[in-house]
Amino acid sequence: MKLYIVGFGAGNYSGMTLAAEQIIKTSDIIIGYTVYADLMRKIFPDKKYITTPMRQERERVLLALEKVSSGNTVSLICGGDSGVYGMAGLALELSEHYPEVEIEIIPGVTSALSGAAVLGAPLTHDFAVISLSDLLTPWEKIEKRLECAAIGDFSIAIYNPSSKKRANYLSKACEILLKYKDKNTICGYIKNIGRDGEESHITTLGELKNISVDMFTTVFIGSSETRIINGKMVTPRGYKNV
Repeated sequence: MKLYIVGFGAGNYSGMTLAAEQIIKTSDIIIGYTVYADLMRKIFPDKKYITTPMRQERERVLLALEKVSSGNTVSLICGGDSGVYGMAGLALELSEHYPEVEIEIIPGVTSALSGAAVLGAPLTHDFAVISLSDLLTPWEKIEKRLECAAIGDFSIAIYNPSSKKRANYLSKACEILLKYKDKNTICGYIKNIGRDGEESHITTLGELKNISVDMFTTVFIGSSETRIINGKMVTPRGYKNV
């Protein structure tokens, strides 16, 4: 029996890789965060699901390992990619106590990529991905990463930009970035990528500071080269100069 850590993309069928689809279909049990399990139920309604709420990631992984040890093939599902803010790392860490369990990581399309495609091509050149969630990372370290990315003139994809308890975190991040980036830097954000209610907007860094978003939104901060072309956010790589 095997434990698969499956990144299923944005949560719609068309954005799922063929490998992810096949693995989920052949698994005995699907284990995941409640919201993600609900998304998968719409695509695979006949599968057996076990769910845990947010902030029970360790318990979720241990449950999956136990189920595999009992003779089941299990898919531990993650939104986007299983290794980008997903469960792959934790599963491998905890698996040292379950040497009999074989683990395979199934990649998926993370929202930095699927969201960028909605906006245009904001990540064509070098970019950084930064989460504003301070549940596992001290805010001081997040601030430093934002500063370094801004000084390096990276395009930036921001995950977990806000929540009920972190309502002003995106504004705080923008204040840090504005120390090094022009207020007219092109930015964009997408809510519910690939799901019902998808919304996308292109704005500037100065305007973004005062915009409210939620935890289902991915934010994109352009570099000094990023511009709007035919309504799309584009960061040129410089092919015209070659």
